[in-house]
Amino acid sequence: MTRFTLRITAAPEHIDELGHVNNAVWVQWIQAIATAHWEAVAPPEHVAAHIWVVTRHAIDYRGNVVAGETVTGETWVPDPPRGARFDRHVRFIGQDGQVKVEAVTTWALIDRATGRLLRVTPEIAAPFFRV
Repeated sequence: MTRFTLRITAAPEHIDELGHVNNAVWVQWIQAIATAHWEAVAPPEHVAAHIWVVTRHAIDYRGNVVAGETVTGETWVPDPPRGARFDRHVRFIGQDGQVKVEAVTTWALIDRATGRLLRVTPEIAAPFFRV
């Protein structure tokens, strides 16, 4: 399994009325790191032909992040796909070393040209499991 990291700094527009990153923003960041991981490891022809969509999010909010604070997002795919779907793990760690958010998200593979669900072939899954 390959792990992918991305650093994100909370901007004023990410902050809610409680003074910390809004829960909806965490979902956007989960999608951003998943997309960046796919684009970093997949061959260009796979990126051009396929798109991933979320079918489920399970998120645990463990701490708060304020404007100007940077988190390190880490994502990985621990297990092979099941048909058209696989689970992706995501964790965001604050500057204090504490986990702020953890998530397991389920993604499905879609053919860009037809919009149809596709089985994840070993060739498409391979970049997530290279060591």
